[in-house]
Amino acid sequence: MLGIIELHDAIIFYLIVILTVVLWFFVSALIQKDFLRDLKHGDEIELAWTISPALILWAIGIPSLILLYVMDEILDAEVTVKVSGNQWYWNYEYSDYVDSLGDHINFDSFLVPDEDLELGDHRLLTVDNFLVLPVNTSVRLLVTSNDVLHSFAIPSLGIKSDAIPGRLNSVGFVITRPSTFYGQCSELCGILHGFMPIGLHAVSLNSYINFLNSFR
Repeated sequence: MLGIIELHDAIIFYLIVILTVVLWFFVSALIQKDFLRDLKHGDEIELAWTISPALILWAIGIPSLILLYVMDEILDAEVTVKVSGNQWYWNYEYSDYVDSLGDHINFDSFLVPDEDLELGDHRLLTVDNFLVLPVNTSVRLLVTSNDVLHSFAIPSLGIKSDAIPGRLNSVGFVITRPSTFYGQCSELCGILHGFMPIGLHAVSLNSYINFLNSFR
């Protein structure tokens, strides 16, 4: 997500430069009657307005391609969680850990109805069971679906992965600060598509260990 923000800021810089040049030509043409007539066409100006846009496109395109490949790169995962989409809730399975019964730790995450919301909760975003992950840790999510197409998306983390029945998609990321992040299913998956939120708690490593121990 930090890379996406940086690329956005870089593109805005080029847009401001282009806007400034275009406005200068436009205002000069309005104020100075002889501006367009005095603007002589020649090899130099033709070369300038042909090469300049090409250089700007290269300056935008190369970082975009680099970011595209970096976003597909998954570091050696220290935590792996399987995310399964259902109509209309999410299931999280911590495949690396087992509970007191010897089964993999897993739980369902449902939307909290309006009547059960507490002060400070976000309507249509608050869930009963949050996905809990540690900060400063390489995380890999394996995303799939048990019925129809879903899409696991948390915009503030730059995460979006389609949940397809019979297929595992993977997405990797590192959360750099403790916080609570929200997202929603971004695929039209049925009548209750808008009521399938995602809640994620990013916590310290000690809090994460305590969370895992609560299943034992």
